Amino acid sequence: MLKKIILATILIFPLAWQPALAQDNGLITKQSSFGVAETLDRLEALFAERGIAVAARVDHAASAKSVDLELRPNQVLIFGNPKLGTPLMQSNPTIGVDLPLRVLAWEDADGQVWVAYTDPATLRARHGITDRDPNFAQMTKVLDGLTTAATTP
Repeated sequence: MLKKIILATILIFPLAWQPALAQDNGLITKQSSFGVAETLDRLEALFAERGIAVAARVDHAASAKSVDLELRPNQVLIFGNPKLGTPLMQSNPTIGVDLPLRVLAWEDADGQVWVAYTDPATLRARHGITDRDPNFAQMTKVLDGLTTAATTP
């Protein structure tokens, strides 16, 4: 009996974890209670309150429409804080490919709106930055707090 349990565990356990591993792309994703534009409007207002500079807002759906293609609402907010990002680039300039940061808001096929951003831990690992833990901790806290505030009533 024990051999059957062990064999079942060996065969089934990897399959149970496979979907989670396939979805582990370094993104943090949250459901929003608001539409795409309103979610990012709320986030942009929160950034303004905290002195976080917005570099750009990209409306992918509008761009698609400009070439006669359809895309559900899909926008990216590009933002940053040089006081936080510059030391990271001093540690490893390649993180500049991921800075300024971005938050994507999109509507899925069921009409549900989501936001996603790259987990700062993923950025730290991707660029091998080991000497700026306080910067990454602050980035994590701010992104989590502000995206939660922007997506919930």
